[in-house]
Amino acid sequence: MGTESDVDTSRTVVQVYVPAYQRDLWDEHADELDMSRSEFVKAMVQAGRQGFGGEPASDLKATQNESENGSNQSEDLRSRILASLEEGYCLSWDDLLAEVTGDVESRLETTLKELQDSGQIRYSGREGGYVLESESK
Repeated sequence: MGTESDVDTSRTVVQVYVPAYQRDLWDEHADELDMSRSEFVKAMVQAGRQGFGGEPASDLKATQNESENGSNQSEDLRSRILASLEEGYCLSWDDLLAEVTGDVESRLETTLKELQDSGQIRYSGREGGYVLESESK
Protein backbone atom coordinates (compact mmCIF):
# COMPACT_ATOMS: atom_id res chain seq x y z
CA MET A 1 0.00 0.00 0.00
CA GLY A 2 2.98 2.34 0.39
CA THR A 3 3.80 4.87 3.03
CA GLU A 4 1.18 7.02 4.67
CA SER A 5 2.25 9.98 2.57
CA ASP A 6 1.49 7.90 -0.57
CA VAL A 7 -2.11 7.20 0.48
CA ASP A 8 -4.69 9.07 -1.60
CA THR A 9 -7.40 10.14 0.86
CA SER A 10 -9.54 12.05 -1.64
CA ARG A 11 -13.14 10.90 -1.99
CA THR A 12 -14.34 9.04 -5.04
CA VAL A 13 -17.61 7.49 -6.17
CA VAL A 14 -18.09 3.73 -6.31
CA GLN A 15 -21.22 2.41 -7.98
CA VAL A 16 -22.66 -1.05 -7.59
CA TYR A 17 -25.85 -2.51 -9.01
CA VAL A 18 -27.94 -4.77 -6.79
CA PRO A 19 -31.53 -5.96 -6.97
CA ALA A 20 -34.02 -3.47 -5.55
CA TYR A 21 -35.06 -5.87 -2.80
CA GLN A 22 -31.43 -6.11 -1.61
CA ARG A 23 -31.05 -2.33 -1.56
CA ASP A 24 -34.29 -2.13 0.45
CA LEU A 25 -32.98 -4.70 2.96
CA TRP A 26 -29.72 -2.74 3.28
CA ASP A 27 -31.65 0.49 3.79
CA GLU A 28 -33.76 -1.11 6.53
CA HIS A 29 -30.67 -2.42 8.29
CA ALA A 30 -28.91 0.94 7.90
CA ASP A 31 -31.96 2.69 9.40
CA GLU A 32 -31.90 0.28 12.36
CA LEU A 33 -28.26 1.25 12.93
CA ASP A 34 -29.02 4.95 12.35
CA MET A 35 -26.60 4.99 9.42
CA SER A 36 -26.86 6.29 5.88
CA ARG A 37 -26.79 3.76 3.05
CA SER A 38 -23.28 4.90 2.18
CA GLU A 39 -22.03 4.51 5.76
CA PHE A 40 -23.66 1.08 5.99
CA VAL A 41 -22.17 -0.22 2.74
CA LYS A 42 -18.69 1.06 3.64
CA ALA A 43 -18.88 -0.55 7.09
CA MET A 44 -20.11 -3.88 5.69
CA VAL A 45 -17.46 -3.96 2.96
CA GLN A 46 -14.71 -3.28 5.48
CA ALA A 47 -16.09 -5.95 7.83
CA GLY A 48 -16.32 -8.40 4.93
CA ARG A 49 -12.76 -7.68 3.79
CA GLN A 50 -11.49 -8.66 7.22
CA GLY A 51 -13.24 -12.03 6.82
CA PHE A 52 -11.45 -12.57 3.51
CA GLY A 53 -8.00 -11.65 4.78
CA GLY A 54 -8.16 -7.97 3.82
CA GLU A 55 -6.41 -5.24 5.77
CA PRO A 56 -7.29 -5.29 9.46
CA ALA A 57 -9.63 -2.48 10.45
CA SER A 58 -7.04 -1.12 12.85
CA ASP A 59 -4.55 -0.59 9.99
CA LEU A 60 -7.19 1.05 7.80
CA LYS A 61 -8.41 3.29 10.61
CA ALA A 62 -4.88 4.29 11.61
CA THR A 63 -4.02 5.30 8.04
CA GLN A 64 -7.32 7.14 7.53
CA ASN A 65 -7.31 8.87 10.90
CA GLU A 66 -3.71 10.05 10.73
CA SER A 67 -4.28 11.43 7.25
CA GLU A 68 -7.46 13.23 8.35
CA ASN A 69 -6.16 15.17 11.30
CA GLY A 70 -2.88 13.73 12.49
CA SER A 71 -4.33 12.27 15.68
CA ASN A 72 -5.00 8.70 16.60
CA GLN A 73 -8.79 8.62 16.69
CA SER A 74 -8.73 4.83 16.95
CA GLU A 75 -7.30 5.14 20.48
CA ASP A 76 -9.94 7.73 21.29
CA LEU A 77 -12.66 5.36 20.09
CA ARG A 78 -11.27 2.54 22.23
CA SER A 79 -11.26 4.86 25.24
CA ARG A 80 -14.84 5.99 24.62
CA ILE A 81 -16.05 2.39 24.29
CA LEU A 82 -14.33 1.33 27.50
CA ALA A 83 -15.64 4.36 29.38
CA SER A 84 -19.19 3.71 28.14
CA LEU A 85 -19.03 0.07 29.19
CA GLU A 86 -17.73 1.04 32.63
CA GLU A 87 -20.73 3.32 33.09
CA GLY A 88 -23.33 0.99 31.56
CA TYR A 89 -21.90 -2.45 32.35
CA CYS A 90 -23.52 -4.21 29.37
CA LEU A 91 -24.46 -2.22 26.28
CA SER A 92 -25.93 -3.39 22.96
CA TRP A 93 -24.42 -2.56 19.58
CA ASP A 94 -27.03 0.18 19.12
CA ASP A 95 -26.26 1.66 22.57
CA LEU A 96 -22.52 1.69 21.87
CA LEU A 97 -23.09 3.18 18.43
CA ALA A 98 -25.14 5.98 20.00
CA GLU A 99 -22.43 6.56 22.61
CA VAL A 100 -19.57 6.90 20.13
CA THR A 101 -21.34 8.76 17.32
CA GLY A 102 -22.59 11.51 19.60
CA ASP A 103 -23.66 14.55 17.63
CA VAL A 104 -22.72 13.26 14.16
CA GLU A 105 -26.24 13.99 12.85
CA SER A 106 -26.01 17.59 13.95
CA ARG A 107 -22.53 17.98 12.46
CA LEU A 108 -23.71 16.37 9.20
CA GLU A 109 -26.68 18.72 8.98
CA THR A 110 -24.47 21.76 9.63
CA THR A 111 -21.89 20.66 7.07
CA LEU A 112 -24.53 19.92 4.42
CA LYS A 113 -26.04 23.39 4.98
CA GLU A 114 -22.61 25.01 4.64
CA LEU A 115 -21.92 23.09 1.41
CA GLN A 116 -25.31 24.10 0.01
CA ASP A 117 -24.83 27.73 1.04
CA SER A 118 -21.44 27.80 -0.71
CA GLY A 119 -22.99 26.34 -3.88
CA GLN A 120 -20.91 23.15 -3.84
CA ILE A 121 -23.88 20.78 -3.45
CA ARG A 122 -27.65 20.88 -3.66
CA TYR A 123 -30.51 18.61 -2.69
CA SER A 124 -32.33 17.09 -5.62
CA GLY A 125 -35.56 15.25 -4.94
CA ARG A 126 -35.58 14.13 -8.55
CA GLU A 127 -32.16 12.52 -8.19
CA GLY A 128 -32.96 11.15 -4.74
CA GLY A 129 -30.48 13.02 -2.58
CA TYR A 130 -27.57 15.41 -2.47
CA VAL A 131 -25.56 16.00 -5.63
CA LEU A 132 -22.44 17.95 -6.47
CA GLU A 133 -23.50 21.19 -8.10
CA SER A 134 -20.86 20.78 -10.82
CA GLU A 135 -22.15 17.28 -11.73
CA SER A 136 -25.81 18.23 -11.77
CA LYS A 137 -25.68 20.70 -14.65
